[in-house]
Amino acid sequence: MNQKKLNMRPVSSDYLEQYNALLRYVFQVTDQELSSVGWQEKEIIRAKFPTMEKADVLGWFDGDTLVSQVAVYPMQVRIYGRTYAMGGLTGVGTYPEYSNLGLMHRLLEQALRNMRRRGQYICYLYPYSIPYYRRKGWELVSDTISYEIKDYQLPKARQVPGTVRRVKTDGPEVKAYARYAWHTHGAVLRDELAWNEYWLWDPDDIMAAVYYNERNEPDGYVIYWISNEVFHIKDMIFRSEEARTGLWNFVSAHFSMITQVEGSIYPDEPLAFLLEDASIKETISPYYMARIVDFPAFVADYPFKADSMEREWRFTLTDPILECNQGAFRLCISQNGQGRAERISEPCADQISIQTMTTMLMGYKRPDYLARIGRLNADEATIDMLEDAIEQQAPYISDYF
Repeated sequence: MNQKKLNMRPVSSDYLEQYNALLRYVFQVTDQELSSVGWQEKEIIRAKFPTMEKADVLGWFDGDTLVSQVAVYPMQVRIYGRTYAMGGLTGVGTYPEYSNLGLMHRLLEQALRNMRRRGQYICYLYPYSIPYYRRKGWELVSDTISYEIKDYQLPKARQVPGTVRRVKTDGPEVKAYARYAWHTHGAVLRDELAWNEYWLWDPDDIMAAVYYNERNEPDGYVIYWISNEVFHIKDMIFRSEEARTGLWNFVSAHFSMITQVEGSIYPDEPLAFLLEDASIKETISPYYMARIVDFPAFVADYPFKADSMEREWRFTLTDPILECNQGAFRLCISQNGQGRAERISEPCADQISIQTMTTMLMGYKRPDYLARIGRLNADEATIDMLEDAIEQQAPYISDYF
């Protein structure tokens, strides 16, 4: 392969068909799989057009042929009550004859630099290879729990003050999610682009049911479809125990139509404990990865817990790609929880990688655990300080892009 012929540049919507063809080849999406969810090739291209127009898409070209690509969606997420601009990394792929040339590493490096320039200090992605993205600086930050509930294990109906209404999937569930996401750590604040990606691969007969509280406010929803006597739950969210109960009342009301319920949940809370018959099947799997793009900038907005005294930590941070996250830092946390990270010249005994820093500050793994498994090198007093300074809540991420 003559690398001199290759050039990296932004991918415009003029190359949408090539972009889509590369994705289909790399992820082995067949015409049969497309038709199974009601899509045709040209419909996918049309659906992706507005998304690609808003995204930052970079690619390597061999002449005028797109051979490797990444896309970054402009998104927002909530992190412990703060809103962050987030780069949603997706559309990653390289044709096999162009592999092992370092093309993807260069694309990821440039994509991260672009994110930093745009103020996107955190990046999410759904990994096709966890080891690969770990080597590039990403780390796991969320799980998904898939479950199967037999019809006789469904919870018995309990009275609630609100009501459940079936709605169109482009209707009130948008407001229900917005109310939920605003108060939920890790959640994506979905705009039109994010909702488009959320629905993209769902069957045509997918439905939604929204729980309204006594004030007629949408407090939760279940997204579902029914096929072959199975009630499939794509997602269920709720802002209160009342809403959770009301939504499960709705699911259980299908008792005579179904033999079991299958679905996924994303909070760090197994479903079995909430059921009278807890002997259901649950399978936990890693879901999304994230990485901090610019550590000092990320920390400047990060809400550490308040304390009666100021806190300080000196450490060496490593990052396999970005120089802005490499070197010795002093992290200062004020009494009210305001963080400030600054570079220092003196060597530090404490060591942490950007991968570990990300999963720790996102609340997926605790400092004490990370220290015990050798991912965080610091003394006991520092570990205790970090335990006290970082909120204890795992991220909720139910999106797919």
